[in-house]
Amino acid sequence: MREYQILSGNYAAARTAYPFTDTAFVYPITPSSDMAEQVSDLSLQNHKNLWGQTVSVTQMQSETGVAAAMHGALASGSLATTFTSSQGLLLMLPNLYKIAGERLPGVFYVASRTIATHALSIFGDHSDVYAVRQSGVAILCASSVQEIIDLAPVAHLSALTCRLPFIFFFDGFRTSHELQKIQIWKEQDLADFLSLKEIEDFRKNALNPCHPYVMGSSQGPDIYFQQREACNLAYTAACEIVAHKMDMINERLGTSYAPFQYYGDANALHVIVSMGSVNETVKKAVDFLNARGEKVGLINVRLFRPFSAAKFLECLPTSVTHVSVLDRAKEPGSGGEALYLDVLSAMHPTFSKVTILHGRYGLSSKDTTPDQIVAVFHNKERKEFTIGIDDDVTHLSLPVSPVFIDAQHPVCAKFWGMGSDGSVGACKCAACVIGNGTSLFAQAYSEYDSRKSGGLTISHLRYDKSSIHAPYLIHDADFIICSHLEYLERYPIVEELKEGGSLLINTSYEKAQFMRKLSPRIIHMLIQKKAHLYTINAQVVSQKSGLGKHTGIVMVAAFFSIANIMPMDQCHALLKKQILVDYQDKGDAVVNSNYNAIKLTPSYLQPISLEHDAAFANNRTVHTQNAPPYPSDLADYLTHIHRPVHARRGDNISVSSFIPYADGSCPSGTAAYDKKASAIFVPVWNPEQCIQCNHCSFVCPHSVIRPFALTAKEANATVIKNKPIPMTAAKHLQFFIGISAMDCTGCASCIVACPAPKKALRMSRLDQVVSLQDEYDYVAALPEKKEIEDYFHVDTVKGSQFRRPLLEFPGACGGCGQTPYVKLLTQLFGERMLIANATGCSSIWGNSSPSVPYTKLASGRGPAWSNSLFEDAAEFGYGMLLGYKDVRTSLHQLISSLITKDTHSPFYDAALNWLNTYSDGERNTLASDRLIECIRRSGNPSYKLIDSLKDYLSKKSHWIFGGDGWAYDIGFGGLDHVLSSGEDINILIFDNEAYANTGGQPSKATPRGAVTALSKEGKKTAKKDLASYLIGLGNVYVAQIAMGADMNQCIKSMIQAEHYPGPSVLLAYSPCTCHGIRGSMSHAQTEQLRAVQSGYWKLFRYHPKDFGYKLDSATPSMAYEDFLDGEQRFALLDKESKLLRSASKADAQKRL
Repeated sequence: MREYQILSGNYAAARTAYPFTDTAFVYPITPSSDMAEQVSDLSLQNHKNLWGQTVSVTQMQSETGVAAAMHGALASGSLATTFTSSQGLLLMLPNLYKIAGERLPGVFYVASRTIATHALSIFGDHSDVYAVRQSGVAILCASSVQEIIDLAPVAHLSALTCRLPFIFFFDGFRTSHELQKIQIWKEQDLADFLSLKEIEDFRKNALNPCHPYVMGSSQGPDIYFQQREACNLAYTAACEIVAHKMDMINERLGTSYAPFQYYGDANALHVIVSMGSVNETVKKAVDFLNARGEKVGLINVRLFRPFSAAKFLECLPTSVTHVSVLDRAKEPGSGGEALYLDVLSAMHPTFSKVTILHGRYGLSSKDTTPDQIVAVFHNKERKEFTIGIDDDVTHLSLPVSPVFIDAQHPVCAKFWGMGSDGSVGACKCAACVIGNGTSLFAQAYSEYDSRKSGGLTISHLRYDKSSIHAPYLIHDADFIICSHLEYLERYPIVEELKEGGSLLINTSYEKAQFMRKLSPRIIHMLIQKKAHLYTINAQVVSQKSGLGKHTGIVMVAAFFSIANIMPMDQCHALLKKQILVDYQDKGDAVVNSNYNAIKLTPSYLQPISLEHDAAFANNRTVHTQNAPPYPSDLADYLTHIHRPVHARRGDNISVSSFIPYADGSCPSGTAAYDKKASAIFVPVWNPEQCIQCNHCSFVCPHSVIRPFALTAKEANATVIKNKPIPMTAAKHLQFFIGISAMDCTGCASCIVACPAPKKALRMSRLDQVVSLQDEYDYVAALPEKKEIEDYFHVDTVKGSQFRRPLLEFPGACGGCGQTPYVKLLTQLFGERMLIANATGCSSIWGNSSPSVPYTKLASGRGPAWSNSLFEDAAEFGYGMLLGYKDVRTSLHQLISSLITKDTHSPFYDAALNWLNTYSDGERNTLASDRLIECIRRSGNPSYKLIDSLKDYLSKKSHWIFGGDGWAYDIGFGGLDHVLSSGEDINILIFDNEAYANTGGQPSKATPRGAVTALSKEGKKTAKKDLASYLIGLGNVYVAQIAMGADMNQCIKSMIQAEHYPGPSVLLAYSPCTCHGIRGSMSHAQTEQLRAVQSGYWKLFRYHPKDFGYKLDSATPSMAYEDFLDGEQRFALLDKESKLLRSASKADAQKRL
């Protein structure tokens, strides 16, 4: 009998891939990155494959590079494996054709994910796999975590025997990230399956000068067709080979795996055909309906390519009258999706009288429930349909009724948390403790939005005496753990609690105060449900334990205290064991802090009696503040999309609501209506100590703290509690610091950056200073005082901050090192910025639906932003520039010709001014406004074309944003090409020295010695000296900046870069959570200063047409090693690795 373990789908895949692999080529992409990291870890631990070798793991610069390297390795006789998703798989497509055409047995593990169309989505469906189905690669599918580990050997064994590459895929997130208690392989079992003779034959046939032949010829129409058809026999045989390999597994395990597997009534009248995790859900519905006397069944498609019609028909009951095919993808304009077309072809003409229906489901991980599957079985008329959405436009959606009753009754728990608070980890920890420490089976799955921090997380935990097959979300929970009190009113939490269930709430309030915070509606629901209510002050426990803001382990310890799953002594021992597994690589201090939290938790857990609170609830009036009315240009979006999404009711939004936004467009400025109130503590201004430097505003990553110039009348408004002070140099105005407390993340960057001797800011509890928001809303709505720029120029640190930032409240991590740079750029050039953003952190915090932080001025102008892909941002931005340039050039020609005909009119003066300022962004904007006004007043029809193109008149500020993974690696070729063009385009590179968006893997910007995912032994190679390369091009303005080290140099570099009449690049040092800064991200700006003081990061500017190269850094005043010791990514290095540290220092000294 096999051993049981709790594993995620990704880890199950990696552990099974490793024994069959010689070499793995990897590149990080969500949600597949965990597989690559686990294989890398096994390699570092010197695990052996089945023929006794340690697997070689190589990170490439892109998925294109991965596929090419795999092609080369396979051609040379090495069994190569990779792990990818979505756009990554598409980048491999050209090589997939080659690898399949040359009959090379590589295995591609795919955590299937949505392909970016009108929007990017990191979540799961089959669109990526469908997109490569014509390449000749065999495609095998797993429906569950257990199937991943059982069938992964089939992919490797079949690839060797068939001499074909295999894609082995499973649903991204739903299966890749689901934790399940599963049976794992013994290595001997896998060795028994493997034919060493087939490996030997494969290597003998490889490219080798000892027995040379050539590949990759060029052919013409005389022979290409015939040779292409010569592969047919291999694909004909492949299905039988896969079936044989599955039989080998079946014989060992007692399972019944097959390329097509039937489940249900032998005489079924209605059969569903589907692939992936939905099959587990369909089985639930099949059992439910058959128990009620209906005759239904399921065909689970495991071998998608090559698709065997014969094998499919063998398992289709002859009694069938209806077949419904479910596709987890959409192919607009086709006669149906891929699996449906395969089934349609296979059933004709043998089953020509059977009604074949087809539907789409589960796009972008849309939850698919048993009730929806019941609706599919009951649908007999609608030939094409959708489930899980309300399609009120084309009316394809099936009506769904809540009829399903699960025969299995697992205990269900939900953890409601906030991004980065540890709630997701808490749920995983609970599952591991239950699954690995008891005889119970456990399942865990987390759903979260793509915001970097502060977004909602919901983690689902089930446990039972038998294995759990429920790949859908929990909406009826026995236990609910809520990490933030305000969530109770915001989300349907109490509604999803079972009668008699337990609700655990993290709050700092004592009982009386806590009960006053609950609305009568919540209290009545709790009483009606006979709920057991508990509170805990998790913040106090975590702070006393040394965990800071991370409350996850406190909440899971509290959960075990009320769940009564096992004796608490046993529970605490298992929790400590799991903590050691999870955090031992973080150091003893982190492990011990978690131990302390477990110990402290029970004494802070408080049961709350509800027996006497019904009358209290009835007699209490709750005062609610009405939200301000929505502006007319945002009302539709905010009402029908933004508000329901933020209330966790986005699944209920109908298709018609998206018709105005079907192209993926989003209105600017919607993030201002989030008001997440995610911080516990927020800054409060102390005017008596303020020196009016505006540093707090300059460094704020979320634009929540701003200086305002007020008139005496404005300053005396009753809403302002914290009285303004006279403004230096402009005595007729009052100086005021406004703080949007409800948008603050509580990172405290402002306080750390405050240079006032006694600090002009202090942190206070948000619930005690809610009036800050009223103050901010009032002052932010006042007209800007343009005259302030006469006193404090916009090109200064202080003066720039009086301009409204046009990046407000982005969904970035607290203390983010990237957003302050962008915020500053929008204050300088925002009303004329056009931004092309590479996929990565900056695209996620820059536009995670439905919250758009890029906003606009009262004039209606502001940054126009778009994202294409990860790899092509440079080319995308270049195309945007050339598109504008073409239209604007034609306008230049037209206006130049018109002024020769009209030299004595207001138009002449305005047009001449426009021509003379053509290349000066700020002046030309004013000239364009004047020209437009002149044209409209004249009414001259000759100017009609100019008026129709008025938005193209002014010189735009073209920018490309991206991280180091884009600039140094996957997008470097495009970056080089665009810079070589000489065009007037600006590029901001966020250098956080890692692939932060996918989990902190190394990029070529990662310095030698840094410990990251995929380089846990410390990166062995030096950081790429991109700055020297850029300067070497000769025509590019280049600056290295670090805002926290030198604010003036930062703003000066930005202005010089934008004014430079050619390509410019700003390399911006961007501290990140993955660096593990000792003082937390509150000190991100200070860390920039330390980087410069130690010589780790040099500040410079290079202007090809003016002053040449100018070093702005002073001589290092801090020991290089002291900087390294301040960040966990370096401090985690084995202390014996002195060579890497000294080499890292030498690298930094060599770089410009």
